[in-house]
Amino acid sequence: MTPLYTAVATATHGREGRAVSSDGLLDVNLALPVALGGNGQGTNPEQLFAAGYAACFASALGLVGREAKVDTSEAAVTAEVTIGKDETSFALSVVLRVELPDAIDKAAGQALVEAAHQVCPYSKATRGNVAVELVIE
Repeated sequence: MTPLYTAVATATHGREGRAVSSDGLLDVNLALPVALGGNGQGTNPEQLFAAGYAACFASALGLVGREAKVDTSEAAVTAEVTIGKDETSFALSVVLRVELPDAIDKAAGQALVEAAHQVCPYSKATRGNVAVELVIE
């Protein structure tokens, strides 16, 4: 891999602390969600992962759309990141909900979403470790 950019962030006090990027543009309080027994008075790692994955996948969809000469600029990607218990500790699963413009027919849309899943760095990083479901809406 040829490095193009490195993001750096530091978290203190885990899920009940703070996360700050090295440039200071990201500075968030962290808190357990109410569903996990917390007060919900901050963001959590699952929300941050969902936002990053949704943005990255949307960019990948734009790339494969441009290569296929299909306008995907009005597409929206929603990532649902779930944390749960597995046999040993905890695990994540993801549902990516992709809303495509009406002008893209179903078969072409399916091909674009599957192609984006092959090139998206988040999809590559999770492949084989995290269950990811693709849903076209």
